[in-house]
Amino acid sequence: MNVETVNASPDCPIVKSIRLIGGEWNLIIIRHLSDESKGFNELLKNAVNISPRTLSRTLKYLEEQEFVSREVVSTRPFRVKYNLTEKGKALKFALNDLREWGEKWAEPIHPQEAKILSSDSGVRS
Repeated sequence: MNVETVNASPDCPIVKSIRLIGGEWNLIIIRHLSDESKGFNELLKNAVNISPRTLSRTLKYLEEQEFVSREVVSTRPFRVKYNLTEKGKALKFALNDLREWGEKWAEPIHPQEAKILSSDSGVRS
């Protein structure tokens, strides 16, 4: 890809992808679902520092955008499992590339930065 040909027009594939995936929690939830389906509480435990409300909103968005499907497993007690759709599974390669990039280039988060990040409205203590 020639970087000079990338622009911020609404038709740019990179811009469209970022807008669609968007949201700080979306890729984290997709990553947690990449190996197997999980229930709400499993995701809540695994996605460190996300509030139940933020998780619920994120899952709803991912379902609306067809990255995730929701399956009712039982009604008593009520249990739901979330799975990646084909569209969601297609992000695995991009996530692997992002992980590799992060391992090489992303600086570790310092304790002061972590404190600031965890005070965000979408996190739980």
